[in-house]
Amino acid sequence: MQKVHKKNHNGNNQNKMMISIILLCACITLICYITTLDFDSYTDNNDSLNNNGEIATATPQTSVTPTIEPTIGPTINTDAWNLIIANPWNKLPDDFSVELTKLSNGHYIDERAYEDLQNMFDDARAEGLSPFICSSFRSNEKQEKLYNNLVNKYIKQGDSEEAAKTRAATLIAVPKTSEHQTGLTLDIVAKSYQQLNTEQENTDEQKWLKENSYKYGFILRYPSDKSDITGIVYEPWHYRYVGIEAAKVINDELLCLEEYLDKAN
Repeated sequence: MQKVHKKNHNGNNQNKMMISIILLCACITLICYITTLDFDSYTDNNDSLNNNGEIATATPQTSVTPTIEPTIGPTINTDAWNLIIANPWNKLPDDFSVELTKLSNGHYIDERAYEDLQNMFDDARAEGLSPFICSSFRSNEKQEKLYNNLVNKYIKQGDSEEAAKTRAATLIAVPKTSEHQTGLTLDIVAKSYQQLNTEQENTDEQKWLKENSYKYGFILRYPSDKSDITGIVYEPWHYRYVGIEAAKVINDELLCLEEYLDKAN
């Protein structure tokens, strides 16, 4: 009888298993290799270690962008009501008018500046100070009277009429060139010292105003070092409302109103 030999199934299975394990290991090795390449690439291009061993954001690559002209400073609207100018070279229009608010002491201010003025006085008084308004809005008739009275005074002292007018204009503006006619200007003094002279600057009220008035939109209109620009001598009591934005720039850059408006030209 012919003998039938049995196939070695166990040996074949072991071989297949070994091949499968080898292929699996090869696949795992390849996957790990590829993953390592991706990770290294990400690390090199995006993060680096600083001296403390911490991950620091890498500097991005420089890209080319269109050149854009920078805007320097705020846009100045020279036609704004709060920036109207009255000086020896700029007369107020013949038809100039302003809506006024009457203050408790009988003085007047442009109604649009009233709230900021009230806030400034409230805060000064909260600091134990007593600011006092001794002059505010003036009509053209009143401005003419003040100016002519001073001219006549100098003529009596021996000045020629021309010299008297020139001299008077450094202290009291020629009608229609006075800040007081805008409704935006106030002469503010210390209640305990109501003299309009340079000693006014030594009062606590003036020291506070010089330091803080810009926060409420007011500026010292005629600083001691700007007379050649403003045409008016130093007046440490003369404050002008220009609005909070303009006042901050004028204060920070040590400008007078004329210089600020020149920035727009």
